[in-house]
Amino acid sequence: MYDYLIVGAGLFGSVFAREATDRGKRCLVIDKRDHIGGNVYTETLEGIHVHKYGAHIFHTNDEEVWKYVNRFAVFNRFTNSPVANYKGELYSLPFNMYTFNRMWGVTTPGEAEEKIRQQREAAGIKEPKNLEEQAISLIGTDIYEKLVKGYTQKQWGRPCHELPAFIIRRLPVRFTFDNNYFNALYQGIPVGGYTRMVERMLEGIEVRTGRDYLEDREKWNGLARKVVYTGPVDAYFGYSLGTLEYRLVEFETEVLDMPNFQGNAAVNYTDAETPWTRIIEHKWFEFGKDEKGEDLPKTVVSKEFSREWSPGDEPYYPVNDEKNSKLYQAYRALAEAESNVIFGGRLGEYKYYDMDAVIACALRCADSVL
Repeated sequence: MYDYLIVGAGLFGSVFAREATDRGKRCLVIDKRDHIGGNVYTETLEGIHVHKYGAHIFHTNDEEVWKYVNRFAVFNRFTNSPVANYKGELYSLPFNMYTFNRMWGVTTPGEAEEKIRQQREAAGIKEPKNLEEQAISLIGTDIYEKLVKGYTQKQWGRPCHELPAFIIRRLPVRFTFDNNYFNALYQGIPVGGYTRMVERMLEGIEVRTGRDYLEDREKWNGLARKVVYTGPVDAYFGYSLGTLEYRLVEFETEVLDMPNFQGNAAVNYTDAETPWTRIIEHKWFEFGKDEKGEDLPKTVVSKEFSREWSPGDEPYYPVNDEKNSKLYQAYRALAEAESNVIFGGRLGEYKYYDMDAVIACALRCADSVL
């Protein structure tokens, strides 16, 4: 008999398992996939740690979380500075003085602010009713048309005027020459990849991969006193109230026989005509070097495509509109009635989490129930 059966070997499940084990509890971790790490899993190709389920850059202002992850990994000094490609025109992200200079030829913050102010006033939007109006009221029409509109429509599969305004309540706009995407005190990538970090979290804990909890939950429930469930909350209840919606990301990954494809870890393609949303060149998360510090002769790139999710697909981003939020609240009421089951993580709580927030939530949960 285990004290805890933990369904899902992603960050939430792995952190909870570590905390419970360190406090003398016996844990069994299972995962439907054939590997640990959930969506932060990295695999090695040509000496490069490839982010199999999309780019993950760790960033946080939470000192407790930063100290925690440094128990299991050394982090490099990677700074996220993506580039936007609009029909061959390259712009710096987040929106900053490099962006404004490329867009309008302005050279001072005052000139940039005046340009945005003029476009806001010309639009005349007092109370934004959708994402398009919200974005224009924040950064004007030029930046919206070139760097927001097409990219956002590809991400969500809907015209921007049909998307709710709250999706884009804030846009990072800086009137400085600072192209660090995250305003976080701590930032970096685990040396050796995220998989190695999660392996260290799970040291000494029994883990079984390729096991589908929902296919035989009675058997699995019989092995433990309590269950920590990090899978989709609606799937747990057999979609009895309806299906929650997600956006799905698909990847086309290839090894290229060249040392440098795009010169940056992330390039966003912001026009509507290009079918992919961005291209990730994984080697630049670790400065193009292998673990011995030597230059890598090849590179690995991943094109990302966003589309609608359907049951059986891997869910990525919750669609937190009014309809889905209301449905989740109904599932949450069912979850709270499950006395021996703890629901956590991105899928268990139907919530988009940054990595540091997942870890903080798992630590709080462990403190509460242990």
